[in-house]
Amino acid sequence: MKTIFRIFSVILIASLWIACDSDGSNSNSSKPKARGSIGEIILVMDSAKYAGPVGEAIRDIFESDLPGMIRSEAKFKVNRVDPRAMTRMLRMSTNLIYVTTFDDRGAASQVINAQFSKESKEKALNDPNLYSLRVEDEYAVGQEVLYLFGNTEQQLIENLEKNGDRLENLFEIRERGRLEKAILARKNTAANAEAKDNLGIEINVPASYQVAKSEPGFLWVRQPTPTGNRADISLFFHVEDYVSEEQTFPENILTLRDSITRQHIFGDPEDPTSYVVTEKQIVPAFQNMVINDNFTTEIRASWKTNNISMGGSYLGYLMVDKEKGKLYYIEGFVYYPNEVHRDALREIETILLKTDVSWTPETGA
Repeated sequence: MKTIFRIFSVILIASLWIACDSDGSNSNSSKPKARGSIGEIILVMDSAKYAGPVGEAIRDIFESDLPGMIRSEAKFKVNRVDPRAMTRMLRMSTNLIYVTTFDDRGAASQVINAQFSKESKEKALNDPNLYSLRVEDEYAVGQEVLYLFGNTEQQLIENLEKNGDRLENLFEIRERGRLEKAILARKNTAANAEAKDNLGIEINVPASYQVAKSEPGFLWVRQPTPTGNRADISLFFHVEDYVSEEQTFPENILTLRDSITRQHIFGDPEDPTSYVVTEKQIVPAFQNMVINDNFTTEIRASWKTNNISMGGSYLGYLMVDKEKGKLYYIEGFVYYPNEVHRDALREIETILLKTDVSWTPETGA
């Protein structure tokens, strides 16, 4: 392995963060290809440290519950490994996180500490704000390796608490990029044509999805062949005039959402009273953001059918295009009883965030 000191010096110049070359074009082609499922992280860390305050700070970042879920589900699938048990196969994992503190004399932490030179430890000692080191393709092509360290546990915890969102976002963006390459290699051009004609937007939907319903102002596409290993995922898109900021208030977003599903989406197509509604017993989570210069509210919540025993999770985005005077509601919902929804929701997020509401028929963009 390249010495940590040489890498560390480069990272210091760039404030410890290196731009990620997502296609691995600058990687050593003789290295094996990284392996690991989407959302999986191998956490290399002493067991005692993981059970203590440092481990709690790490869990708060990577293993905290997804909001709006019926059941408790962690944001990432984290597998902790003792540093002394690292094998060649584990070192080829797509996402690796090493965690240590330089004051830890335990045998497991010392395995990680030995990878840092005396000079790099001195740099960390002189700058308590240094806590992370990112290395791309260290053991395999397409790999992300993150070192999280501190002179003491308290120092590391403080840095983790200050930078938790940044660290989580690093892996969220990376995993969406990996998933996008996998599921959007082939796209459903018919669904995109329907979206352009009926909603005036451009969507990117995998070829495996099919149009379930299309009419002016509304489009529903669905993965038609769910299995025991594959969730039933539906996506729908709605547009209406934007007339007031009140349309973006959380309670009004839920009212809009339920009015759309009540009109168009049913647990049993033969039973119009089986329409889909938001599960009010689970508090929906809202987050405001800006996507492509458009004010957007993200909604993570749970759904159920009005009168039959069906339910699941959903992820939606309310987008405002003031220039066009339009308000868009786009959503993906999951039906996957007694199974984990995290992977399906990440797929939904990846697809929906590729939606372009600025598309116009005049310019095609």
